[in-house]
Amino acid sequence: MASNNCTMANPSAAALPFRKMHGLGNDFVVIDARPGGVVLDAARSRAIADRHMGIGCDQLIVIEPPVSSLADAFMRIRNPDGSEAEACGNATRCIASLLMGERGLDHVVVETVAGLLDAQAIGDGRIAVDMGPARLDWRDIPLAEACDTLHVPVALGPVSDAVATSMGNPHATFFVDDLDRVAIADIGPVLERHPMFPQRANIGFARLLSPGRLRLRMWERGAGITLACGSGACAALVAAARRGLVDRRAEVVLDGGVLEVEWLRDGHVLMTGPVATAFTGTIDPSLLAACLPCSRPGHPPP
Repeated sequence: MASNNCTMANPSAAALPFRKMHGLGNDFVVIDARPGGVVLDAARSRAIADRHMGIGCDQLIVIEPPVSSLADAFMRIRNPDGSEAEACGNATRCIASLLMGERGLDHVVVETVAGLLDAQAIGDGRIAVDMGPARLDWRDIPLAEACDTLHVPVALGPVSDAVATSMGNPHATFFVDDLDRVAIADIGPVLERHPMFPQRANIGFARLLSPGRLRLRMWERGAGITLACGSGACAALVAAARRGLVDRRAEVVLDGGVLEVEWLRDGHVLMTGPVATAFTGTIDPSLLAACLPCSRPGHPPP
């Protein structure tokens, strides 16, 4: 009699080592795929990122061999929904720290979909990353139509008049007087998918604390509310500087802690903060096993 169960792929596959890291509570499962043999598609990424049935993380980070001869490694970023992200500032600091430890260096270059990012150890466990230039043209965000990116006509509930910025990934920053009045869990997913953002967007809610200090809460595209977002902090600083609220350098206070951000005169954005390793372990092969096509009538292919 034929079995009613699908055959599971690679039942004898070896456990996969991982490292759990975070930057100010923005947490990552880091997997080193440089030795080869690791295939992490959207479905497997979702399984790992699941906080109840997997390991749980804001993003899954896969270290791959570099494409550019100038880079030390390539960093691939997967959101909990399986989608691929172009940039992640906190993850870049984490991966840079690992690469520096491997090589005994205080400077490395991390390659991402968004480009090459220079990272420097500056002491006290902190890593500074050049996140590249802030892109301000509506086509670079991208937006769905021509628009002044300093005043984007997007509004919902208590927020309106967004500032759009690309840090290699799309951001919309809303300035508010009272963050407690913003139901981020309710309006964040709606704003992320607003028609103005054809590739969706990371949504930041910022309040000016002082001329050199911003408070920021984030709804991340594909991840939801996170304790910190490095690229979001960069976008918020650039947005605040463009609005004349702060100078080109400020502390950005997130739920998980403080990042130092500076918008350099050449247009690049420098972001500095700590990194930490929470634990290491291995992923059981059963979590990553994928259903093979089944011959049962009416059973859909994977």
